[in-house]
Amino acid sequence: MFKKILIANRGEIALRIQRACRELGVRAVVVFSEADRDAKYVRLAEEAVCIGPAASSLSYLNMPAIISAAEVTDAEAIHPGYGFLSENADFAERVEKSGFRFIGPTPDSIRIMGDKVSAKQAMIRAGVPCVPGSEGELPDDPAQVRKIAKSVGYPVIIKAAGGGGGRGMRVVHTEAALINAVAMTKAEAGAAFGNPAVYMEKFLQNPRHIEIQILADSFKNAVYLGERDCSMQRRHQKILEEAPAPGINRKLIERIGERCVSACKKLGYRGAGTFEFLYEAGEFYFIEMNTRVQVEHPVTEMITGIDIVKTQILVAAGEKLPFTQRQITISGHAIECRINAEDPFKFTPSPGRITTWHAPGGPGVRVDSHIYSNYFVPPYYDSMIGKLIVHGDTREQALARMRTALLETAVEGIQTNIPLHRELMVDSKFIAGGTNIHYLEHWLEQHKR
Repeated sequence: MFKKILIANRGEIALRIQRACRELGVRAVVVFSEADRDAKYVRLAEEAVCIGPAASSLSYLNMPAIISAAEVTDAEAIHPGYGFLSENADFAERVEKSGFRFIGPTPDSIRIMGDKVSAKQAMIRAGVPCVPGSEGELPDDPAQVRKIAKSVGYPVIIKAAGGGGGRGMRVVHTEAALINAVAMTKAEAGAAFGNPAVYMEKFLQNPRHIEIQILADSFKNAVYLGERDCSMQRRHQKILEEAPAPGINRKLIERIGERCVSACKKLGYRGAGTFEFLYEAGEFYFIEMNTRVQVEHPVTEMITGIDIVKTQILVAAGEKLPFTQRQITISGHAIECRINAEDPFKFTPSPGRITTWHAPGGPGVRVDSHIYSNYFVPPYYDSMIGKLIVHGDTREQALARMRTALLETAVEGIQTNIPLHRELMVDSKFIAGGTNIHYLEHWLEQHKR
């Protein structure tokens, strides 16, 4: 086991990794920007290193600064959390070449799965079902592009090979709009991701977003930890998640989970990862893989009892997975609400000083957050300030606990999206379960403030 790990992230995930290190008896070094000097995880840290000014490009995305921090503190490994450099293959490579262990997959795995075209090709070879579409990158010849679209069938969606986070996508309903849409998406992809390659998929009309959590070690052992339903989204950004996914046959989940495990073994994948699927009419279609820990990992931890972050560290240290697939059991139901510093219905960011913070409690309630009363939410980063997670024996109990927990939660001084979550928890369609990825945007249209 490592003696010291550097946490190359901020916010609630930095605190989450810090806690896992403490449980394992590992010293944790946190890095921080000047804007995060007063964060809870910095105050609690055994060692903390300032790596630059507020701007992410000069701090949390600054590879030399992070590696230098690891060198001066004698850290042995670097945990990237999620976001920032967590899925950057060049960073993972530089970490390993500098003599540290990257707590995540190999750089090769990140490269293969980070490019949507190569990821899809790898999944097809591994027998994982994919959305019908182009076999690879779209050609430059407009006639060929039209031919592919015709064979796939309209509507189609053009996606950036190096895209993510809902960016670099364009839906096309007619042949007349196709070539212009491809050109625009290519230009955007080149500017945003440094990779102008795009590909085409059938645009599914009313799918759900279902993902499979996996863990794998360096000895070709891999397991899946059930599924999560992440369909409640706005502009491809998740708002809340739950596990298990309501209304999906367990045999289907087992079948797709086994295929994901098989794909991990074929790829020689190591660490935590998530296979993301669109699910429609009883069929799963692979869309991408996240080669890191997910924001929503707590709902899986709550229903399995497995600490995903601790397991990431154990596997990176060269240990075998401490459990087999047969030992994994799913118990009860969990729901997570992402708490963001923003207007609950207009979604404009609301940075500023938190004058009051009161976290909820009670059986089955978990709060992952780095905030506290008098904490200043900086305007430079993602608006998420915490996650509220509940667990119940049944989905009905989990819903009831979440309603209670949301009513108990008090944040003053800034706006948050808690009022939105309170309304969603009493929405009849959400209570029934199985809403698709377009549901929230339609709901917001009907409930305009």
